Amino acid sequence: MNISVKGEYALHAIFDLAMQPPGDPVKIADIARRQKIPQKFLELILASLKQGGFVESRRGAEGGYRLARPADQITVGQVLTFVDGKTRKRAPDGPFSDLWKRVDDSVAAIVDHTSFAEMVRKWHESQMRYVPNWQI
Repeated sequence: MNISVKGEYALHAIFDLAMQPPGDPVKIADIARRQKIPQKFLELILASLKQGGFVESRRGAEGGYRLARPADQITVGQVLTFVDGKTRKRAPDGPFSDLWKRVDDSVAAIVDHTSFAEMVRKWHESQMRYVPNWQI
């Protein structure tokens, strides 16, 4: 599975929106700053994700972007397939073709069944393990 820079940034943008409390839209500048994505590139990515039904936007001073569906209904695989398509650049026949197909199928099975809600939950859990306890 090949992931483009655009695909990587799209995943980070959706993840950032999934991390926010549902309701109020999030400004592009805030997402760009937190995720270290060039703002102009993020604008194009979010516009594309809006067309794909992953995010919705609100105009105006209180505007921004938010998820169009709950985070548990959006998978990493759906976003990657929408942004990058199913890109495989391998020779169709050869001694390794069956191996690479099984590898690709295994990776697809993982990303297609991993929701952004799960990603957020696991991220929070991993961050909580490293919180220092200053109790004496």
